[in-house]
Amino acid sequence: MAALTLKNIKKIYPFSGDEQKKKKKKKDDEPEKKQVNLQITDEGVVAVQEFSLDIKDKEFIVLVGPSGCGKSTTLRMIAGLEEISGGELYIGDRLVNDIAPKDRDIAMVFQNYALYPHMTVYDNLAFALKLRKVPKDEIDVKVREAAAALDITAYLARKPKALSGGQRQRVAIGRAIVRSPQAMLMDEPLSNLDAKLRNQMRAEIIKLRKQIDTTFIYVTHDQTEAMTLGDRIVIMKDGFIQQIGTPQDVFNHPHNLFVATFIGTPQMNLFEKAELIREGNRYWVKLGNYKVELSKEKQERLAGNNVQSQTVTLGVRPEHITLDPDGIAAKVDVSEMMGSSIHLHVEAMGKDVVIVVSTLNMTEKEVRSLNIGAEVGFAFPGSVCHLFSNETGINLETE
Repeated sequence: MAALTLKNIKKIYPFSGDEQKKKKKKKDDEPEKKQVNLQITDEGVVAVQEFSLDIKDKEFIVLVGPSGCGKSTTLRMIAGLEEISGGELYIGDRLVNDIAPKDRDIAMVFQNYALYPHMTVYDNLAFALKLRKVPKDEIDVKVREAAAALDITAYLARKPKALSGGQRQRVAIGRAIVRSPQAMLMDEPLSNLDAKLRNQMRAEIIKLRKQIDTTFIYVTHDQTEAMTLGDRIVIMKDGFIQQIGTPQDVFNHPHNLFVATFIGTPQMNLFEKAELIREGNRYWVKLGNYKVELSKEKQERLAGNNVQSQTVTLGVRPEHITLDPDGIAAKVDVSEMMGSSIHLHVEAMGKDVVIVVSTLNMTEKEVRSLNIGAEVGFAFPGSVCHLFSNETGINLETE
């Protein structure tokens, strides 16, 4: 078990010989080809840029972001499977930039399981320990303890082809934990499973985390996994860290528009032409004819940043909006019954707005009244408003 420190870690994939030749042949007036999710420099393609993070001993860190944001590349640099182009990586007090993967005392669980198909489950679990020449009796104890923790004891004599996807993933996790590594790295381990199995395995990982004392670094593009598993979440985009915080912190206080819309399902509603009004140290937000005073905490943060009256992008989460006939006028375009709630897509102020309405205290008649074409009104309190600069996209409450 150990803490990990990443200091200004960078990953650059150099251009190939052919790409370098093409780059030299390019005329000065020839337009640049736009690259998606990539930063191009003279050195090559930058996949991870200035990544700095202190991970505490036994902490569960989740790297989350869209495809191509650099999260898996960062994990592979920690594992030693990718060379670090710049910066320093410490496991405990040891600088490991140039240390071979096998000598870093870490374990990694891959997306595709990476089990040995010709070996039984028992032999897959024992393989790494046999390479270390651990005594047979000790291997047997460790293998059976891991199998019991993951509920795969009944499958020890089977080969991977005789297992389901969820069982194979348990074996892959078991093979990692028998080594008692200083850090456990997991690269989208549940992405190949169906929705039901993902939920089950997510619960298993939460239980497992309580049973083994090690540091976890977990990569996913699924925000639900990030929110339920992580002590802290690292949200990435285009190789850069956008925000680091607890799940509740990034949900309640998104640093910028990207984090605000990436975290939360359904996605946060954004109103680009809202007015922030300051009078003394009091703040209101106005959207059309609807005006609401912000909460005391928000007013204090805005005053502390000396934020002045301006046009802002207002963010409000769908679950924080309530139906109110005296609020902003809207018309229902789509009504999705989700059981305990209805997701309403309404047209208001020339844009699509999503509202989550609880059905727990509604009659059937009230539910039916929210069908397509219904005229409704909606409102929200000042405590749930998120205010972003129209120039920078940064949350105005951020220090």
